[in-house]
Amino acid sequence: MFWRSSRLRSAAADTFALVVYCFVAGMAIEILLSGMSVEQSLSSRLLSIPVNIVIAWPYGQYRDAAMRLARRYAPNRLWIRNLTDLLAYVSFQSPVYVLILWAVGADMQQIMTAVTGNAIGSMLLGVLYGYFLEYCRRLFRVSGYVNL
Repeated sequence: MFWRSSRLRSAAADTFALVVYCFVAGMAIEILLSGMSVEQSLSSRLLSIPVNIVIAWPYGQYRDAAMRLARRYAPNRLWIRNLTDLLAYVSFQSPVYVLILWAVGADMQQIMTAVTGNAIGSMLLGVLYGYFLEYCRRLFRVSGYVNL
């Protein structure tokens, strides 16, 4: 059931990585940048856990597809890998983040600030998440994932 190439192992690694990473990074952005209260941020982070559980593996597959495409055009280029992580993270996560913030009662200004801050921060966050995801995949002993 948990063979190295199993989808369940891959899904578990991707889910663990996204839940942990988004909880920590999201809370920092919401409180420090967008001015949300600790209570609003905790509500947002708690709501994001089941959402992240649902989207983690599809996001991992989406990122892997983007990495395969990038590898085809620029094999073994670190800057392409980092740019691909950034674009995959922002394009997949931003719409989901808007819905989470709206659901917990953030006003439009807070949503725009948080999502913009997340998109700008993703220049670092998306790349760091890519490395964290690969670390978690190694930790869970997932084989066959796309590493540019």
